Amino acid sequence: MPGQAAGPDGGRPHGGWLRNLAGRAGSSLHSLASSSFHTLVDDLVTTAFPSDCRICSRPLLRSTHLPLCDLCRAAVLPQADTLCRQCGEALDLDLESVRLAAQLPAEGLLCYACRAVPPLFERAVAYAVYQDELREMIHLLKYERMRVIANLLGGMLAEAILMLHAEAAPQLTVVAVPLFRSRQNQRGYNQSELLADAAIARLRLLAPEWQLARIPGLLTRRRDTRSQFELNPRGRRKNMEGAFEADAACLTPGCEVLLIDDIYTTGATARECARVLRRAGARKVWVATLARAQAPRIALWENPVAHAAQGFG
Repeated sequence: MPGQAAGPDGGRPHGGWLRNLAGRAGSSLHSLASSSFHTLVDDLVTTAFPSDCRICSRPLLRSTHLPLCDLCRAAVLPQADTLCRQCGEALDLDLESVRLAAQLPAEGLLCYACRAVPPLFERAVAYAVYQDELREMIHLLKYERMRVIANLLGGMLAEAILMLHAEAAPQLTVVAVPLFRSRQNQRGYNQSELLADAAIARLRLLAPEWQLARIPGLLTRRRDTRSQFELNPRGRRKNMEGAFEADAACLTPGCEVLLIDDIYTTGATARECARVLRRAGARKVWVATLARAQAPRIALWENPVAHAAQGFG
């Protein structure tokens, strides 16, 4: 079932001895070298000893470097709700409202938050809702060092970015939301950078005329912030205040920037990043994320009892 991902070895009994060997050998290496060694061994074991899907535990029927079954991959579908034109929040509309909304210009469909306090980004898009199989895939990438999933998820992100093709500039400066240095060192990589690079590679095939280039170091995280999932919406906004800094020397004045992240929750991170990027000289900021946490899920996170019952960590 989604939400019950397999354990560290993902049900691969044949690969356990190789991981144990990697642990003994890697312990004598420098921490960075050890991390790279373990990543290499994990990729090798995943490829050589396919067994069970890391999400639903169904047996994999073929050798693959991606330890996810076809059913779990196919279960991740693009959002189909009526969304806020600017931030992408699902609008709570009845059938009659949807019919009337379809007759309005796109710029008229704004959520309350975007009407009350317009964000400094032009538009935020996301591929799918942050739930079920997609949630588990993101957790495998972020917390279990399963980098191989980044290519699959980056392809989904590319589909979301394509929604901006008709509006954004033909040349975009791409920046991934940064991690604090110590957190990135601990994880071994920034998952948003992996997703951005995979999406850009995919878009070179889907829209070769579109020039997207990621600029490392353009945006930095000045302090280690708390996990956004621990906080309510007001706490998330306070948590992000002053957390980021943009290097104006890396920006061409008047350029357009595409900001990439894995999950859009309340928009606090996107709003703060857009603010510092605009102050550094960007004319417009667009936001694209793999997943969008919609209001019903956020309500669960803010209710500890419901949060635990749904398996949210």
